[in-house]
Amino acid sequence: MARIKTDLCIIGAGSGGLSLAAGAVQMGARVVLVEGHKMGGDCLNYGCVPSKALLSAAHVAQTIRAGGCGIAGTEPQVDYAAAMDHVRQAIAAIEPHDSVERFEGLGVRVIRGWGRFTGPRALQVGGDVIRARRYVIATGSCPVVPPIPGLGDVPYLTNETLFDLRTRPDHLLVIGGGPIGLEMAQAHARLGAQVTVIEGAQALGREDAELRAVVLDRLRDEGVRIVEGAAVQRVDGTGGAITVQTGQGAFTGTHLLVAVGRKPALDQLNLDAAGVEIEDGRLNLDRGLRTTNRRIYAIGDAAGGAQFTHLAGYQAGVVIRPILLGLPARARADHIPRVTYTDPELAQIGQTEEEARAAHGDRLTVARSEFAGNDRAIASGRTHGAIKVMVVKGRPVGVTIAGPDAGELIGPWALAVANGLKMGAVAATVLPYPTLGEVNKRAAGAYFSPKLFENPWVKRGVRLVQALVP
Repeated sequence: MARIKTDLCIIGAGSGGLSLAAGAVQMGARVVLVEGHKMGGDCLNYGCVPSKALLSAAHVAQTIRAGGCGIAGTEPQVDYAAAMDHVRQAIAAIEPHDSVERFEGLGVRVIRGWGRFTGPRALQVGGDVIRARRYVIATGSCPVVPPIPGLGDVPYLTNETLFDLRTRPDHLLVIGGGPIGLEMAQAHARLGAQVTVIEGAQALGREDAELRAVVLDRLRDEGVRIVEGAAVQRVDGTGGAITVQTGQGAFTGTHLLVAVGRKPALDQLNLDAAGVEIEDGRLNLDRGLRTTNRRIYAIGDAAGGAQFTHLAGYQAGVVIRPILLGLPARARADHIPRVTYTDPELAQIGQTEEEARAAHGDRLTVARSEFAGNDRAIASGRTHGAIKVMVVKGRPVGVTIAGPDAGELIGPWALAVANGLKMGAVAATVLPYPTLGEVNKRAAGAYFSPKLFENPWVKRGVRLVQALVP
């Protein structure tokens, strides 16, 4: 049994773990990286990369089907297996960046195997025992499989198995109307499948009510059946068909995708031996992402908060400060954007309008702009959607965008919220014409317009200057 001493041991080679390993080793730390499954973690293999690759294939199909701008649409010839080949090719193109070889080339010691704590300062991986000054749990998450009667008796899919399909489902049932469920619902509908989404509450229920309707209406227009308020009671399977029983009736299809969320992957770590406390399936962390064992931190999905690759990367930058430099650091979450990559996309940072009204009351001003008023959107024939900016004391506290490229358009607002910039910074920005980005500037202008054009004192001042200044 080998005994390994190191400065930092990272458990999990997903986006957060890899970011931390690369940064720490290049700053001079001795780093051991432990991974029991696939390098690149959830994002590369089961999440962001494959889902966006499949959405891109579906977008091509829909563009052909819809036509537009004087070009007649026609039904596309969809090769589902070839679309899945595109997914695999996207993963393969990124894999070298996340590979064992690359990280060993940086100086990281990579150990393939499942880690298990045997004490507060010891992690066993196969025949090796690692003793590190600091540990970081970056094990990601795994699909939540709800205790639905009969579910275990049918061949259901999760996001970890969906991309192994080679034959297009005739009728895909999706349990869960969150981002994963709706993205895959739209993708499969555009690729020619019949799709029914079954949601126990509201689809995209945490998002702005007005602008999530923009997304849901588009999916329904494209043929996706979305059933809300339909709690699942039972699942049955007979003769190649799967039936989901709900309070609103039964829905039968050929394939079933369970997309009700993901939970931190912590079960194999034997955290009791390390003195790490868990509450309701989540690690008990302080604001610096440290567990109840002062030598052990957690980042990414394993930390139990929002499950975004970009959040994991941010948290890696937070914990590297106390681990390597002994400097205090606290994680924040108010500046982390999120995007649902349907078409149209739905992007959010900070508070929704409902949340902002509850928090700020009459101090809140909501500025908005429609894509229908954007010249580039008009020229492109993509005018469906809007932006809403929640402003308090001249600063944006939340932004919601539903429309084309909303995930790209949220970028300047992420900069503004992260750095406490005022609306004037956005309004003063000169953007190239014509671009979709002007929708952001127009929203900022909408905030200032009443102050300039509806204020009688401004008008009196202008008249006075015109009368007195030669």
